[in-house]
Amino acid sequence: MRRALKRVFDVVVAATALIMLSPLLVGTALLVLICDGRPVFFIQQRPGLHGKLFKLVKFRTMRTVRDDEIGLADHQRVTRLGNFLRRTSIDELPQLWNVLRGDISLVGPRPLLPEYLDVYTPTQRRRHLVAPGLTGWAQIHGRNCVDWQERLALDVWYVDNWSLSLDFYILWRTFALVISGRGTESSQLTRENRFDYYVQHASAGKIDVHQQRSVA
Repeated sequence: MRRALKRVFDVVVAATALIMLSPLLVGTALLVLICDGRPVFFIQQRPGLHGKLFKLVKFRTMRTVRDDEIGLADHQRVTRLGNFLRRTSIDELPQLWNVLRGDISLVGPRPLLPEYLDVYTPTQRRRHLVAPGLTGWAQIHGRNCVDWQERLALDVWYVDNWSLSLDFYILWRTFALVISGRGTESSQLTRENRFDYYVQHASAGKIDVHQQRSVA
């Protein structure tokens, strides 16, 4: 019953938000097209509920990779407009479509890269027992400033303590954080720590680091 109510809430809020924010979405799409060119959207496969892959949609915030830019860190490819979109979280708004489709929920662990599925511990893998979310428990406890291990631990805590009232609290706190802009300053450090974690496992022979994908 609780999960059914959560789904109804997701659909109602996502549909309403898409309608109300349509001028912002259209305007942002035009800005990305004019300032950074095509493609307007960044589409990438991410693992959802029980690890099932889906196509996550965001506004593109990084330059497409040219031959002379291969090997550049993600933060070196972020455009001026993309930096603004990330700082304000506007780049995430197209994921309301993913919520409407049922790929993700409004609240849940953020969907990470499929490559990480093979390097999770059994405890960390439990983050996929619920649908991923547009925002989550880890995002209101430091957002991009949370280190990798703590972020995964917070995701598992959410799985074990999920309730509708907790979701409402997370949404309220997320809105406050987005308005204040807190938690975005260390995004570069967080990405590097995440990559370091991935590389450590690759060096142990569990994954191929050359298959690591950029996150736009």
